[in-house]
Amino acid sequence: MRKYLYFYLALILLFPAATEALAQKKSKQRDFGSSLRKLKWDPEQSQTTDTTASQTPEPDDDVIRVNTSLVATDLLVLNSHSQPVRGLVATDFLITDEGKPQQVGHFLLGSNTSVPRSIALIIDYSGSQFPYIQNSVEAAKVLIDKLGPRDRLAIITDDIEMLSDFTSNKAELKKKLDILIERSRGKKAFLGMGGKNRRLGLSAQYSALMATLKEAFSAEDQRPIIVFQTDGDEAKYLRNSIIVPHVPAGLPPEWIPAAQTDVEAQLKLQRDGMTEFSLDDVYHAVEKSRATIYTVVPGTKFVGLTPEHQVAKLRADDERSTNEWLPTLSKNARAAFKARDEARKRMTPVEALHYRAEEYATLQSALMEVSNLSGGWTDFLETPTQAQSIYSRIFDDITERYIVGYYPQNQKRDSRRHKIHIEIKGHPEYTIIGRQSYFAGGSQ
Repeated sequence: MRKYLYFYLALILLFPAATEALAQKKSKQRDFGSSLRKLKWDPEQSQTTDTTASQTPEPDDDVIRVNTSLVATDLLVLNSHSQPVRGLVATDFLITDEGKPQQVGHFLLGSNTSVPRSIALIIDYSGSQFPYIQNSVEAAKVLIDKLGPRDRLAIITDDIEMLSDFTSNKAELKKKLDILIERSRGKKAFLGMGGKNRRLGLSAQYSALMATLKEAFSAEDQRPIIVFQTDGDEAKYLRNSIIVPHVPAGLPPEWIPAAQTDVEAQLKLQRDGMTEFSLDDVYHAVEKSRATIYTVVPGTKFVGLTPEHQVAKLRADDERSTNEWLPTLSKNARAAFKARDEARKRMTPVEALHYRAEEYATLQSALMEVSNLSGGWTDFLETPTQAQSIYSRIFDDITERYIVGYYPQNQKRDSRRHKIHIEIKGHPEYTIIGRQSYFAGGSQ
């Protein structure tokens, strides 16, 4: 025992920087989410405030820039066939800031391996995501395999837990992802020993996103990227919620008393579980960050469908979820679960299904806006087998982007949102996916 103690002390004396870095890394993981405890909802201003802002101003390094004046953003350029345009140079880009022409002063290709990428994977493994966890984890390993030698990835869960800090160790990252599969399955006891109950995530996805934007990245992260995989149902519990429980219109009279009771219960859950920030606060934090966000929504896409099509999709989705849950139950529990599920389906009026589908579409629209504001995009994981192709597409998109920056003529740090417009010289038909605004520093 003494031999190991001497060895440990020798490590500290010989490699103080390494041990200090390890301690900081562990502290970062242990304290992850601490920024959320500093937020306080201000009902008069209808926005959140940081209770420590006046005491300890944080460095304003979350504006989309590399230094104090450079405005930089990742851009994907698509032709009229929605294919990436390659071979562009700095002089091909025309940029205006608040309508004033700007000169490109910073230009790199997304495939440039000398620019490391810092990717934060926020993965939702709550109950609603159960049918997708296995395939999503395996697909995320595809993303890990594609990391370059200087790229780093962190894994964050909807428990607001940093499962892994940024690392380029691919084997370690894959082991951390496997933990989510183990948690979601649980472990049967052997002779009454060693069993573990199934554990699923807490659905605090927006809280995890806020913590990631505030805590995960540093000024050294030149290309911060977030992969946000969730159905976004925590939006129900954000201040000024976009979801207001109510009795569905046209509900059969005999269903109304039960629906009213359910609405009252949902409203109480909202009040008891309300966060200290709103969806608008999330949008604001996304705009102020430098991160490009790719949102992956597991489940059926309801946005843009007719009510009838939504109901058909919802029924198919329910059937798929039931089939995923059944094998995880004991033989006796399986029959009872299936009988209750079939009875529920027969009794549920179509008006209730319309209500649910409309709620899902609202949640999905909010997630799409998160990506749009960051200059990223959203895709839907409608079947678990699509996960690998989506993750591959994300990495391809990251590689195909151009990193374009400029030094604004007006360098006043006025805390205002500045609108930027970018186009390709001589190609008005090209579509550019990227940030359309930034904040010019100043106080929060």
